Amino acid sequence: MSDVMWTALALMLVMEGLLPFLNPGIWRQLFLRATQLDDKQIRFLGLSSMVLGLVLLLLFRS
Repeated sequence: MSDVMWTALALMLVMEGLLPFLNPGIWRQLFLRATQLDDKQIRFLGLSSMVLGLVLLLLFRS
């Protein structure tokens, strides 16, 4: 189980690093726009991300 968690963390870091590496200008604009969101919107985005991740885990687990 530990290996799976480290692999998932590593993959998440790779995925999160793609946009700033490939197009830092767009990443900067997205980041600035995100700082203008209120707490409810940020929480909704976080919840949506977690739910989507859980659904994908359930769909693609082996």
